[in-house]
Amino acid sequence: MKPLLPVFCRPLGYTVLLISMIIPFALFFMGKITDNNLLFYKECVKLLMMMGSLMILFAFSKNETKATEEIRCNATRNAMFLTVLFVFGTMLFKLASGDVMTVDTSSFLTFLIINVLCLEFGTKKAKIDNIFKK
Repeated sequence: MKPLLPVFCRPLGYTVLLISMIIPFALFFMGKITDNNLLFYKECVKLLMMMGSLMILFAFSKNETKATEEIRCNATRNAMFLTVLFVFGTMLFKLASGDVMTVDTSSFLTFLIINVLCLEFGTKKAKIDNIFKK
């Protein structure tokens, strides 16, 4: 996968993820989240997390090479496999517990977060491999 965004979008994506994790707690403690607007805030936070994850995935890295593109492709492949396992396991658990009415709406967000984790693991692993090969 070719990167689409400039280098500064990578740390900006992590900042967006951090902010989207802090916002719900801050709003709750300020008393802004009620039963009437909970769904709105939940969906807004999910969108922020998706935007942050996409910024991380599609941003150039500092030392972008062909190997980095290969790591990005492998991370996406691994994330698809792990997301299918996660969603399937969640569905089996809900079926076993008798909760067949709940619908999972965060599968894409789960995929993006797993993809970011796979990408970070792959880049760190490649960096360590290069250190030991020299």
